[in-house]
Amino acid sequence: MMEKIAAFKMKLKPGFKEEYKRRHDLIWPELSALLKQNNIHDYSIFLDEETDILFAVQKISGAGTSQDLSKNEIVKRWWVYMADIMDTNADHSPVSKPLEMVFHLD
Repeated sequence: MMEKIAAFKMKLKPGFKEEYKRRHDLIWPELSALLKQNNIHDYSIFLDEETDILFAVQKISGAGTSQDLSKNEIVKRWWVYMADIMDTNADHSPVSKPLEMVFHLD
C-alpha cells in the first residue's frame, strides 16, 4: 500500500499555546482510534509562535486524509471542543488550508 504525506495549516488564537498542547496531550482515545482506523499515523502539529500558525503533517497509508472525516460525530465533537481557541468555520471545523509539498528527502 502506498504511503502519502498530507500537510495543512490552521490558526491558533493568540495566547492559547499551552491550552492547545494540553488538550492534545489528552486526546480522546476514540479520536485517536478513529484516525488509526482510517490509516492516519505519524501525525504531528507544529506551532509558529510568531504568527500562531499551526502546521500539521500526517502520513497516510491508503486513500484520504483526516480532512475526509468531517462527517464523523467524534470529529465534530472535537471541533466544538477546540473552537474556542482556534479560528473556525461556521460548522466549528478549523479553518484549514492544504499545503503543497515542494521538497521531500528520504
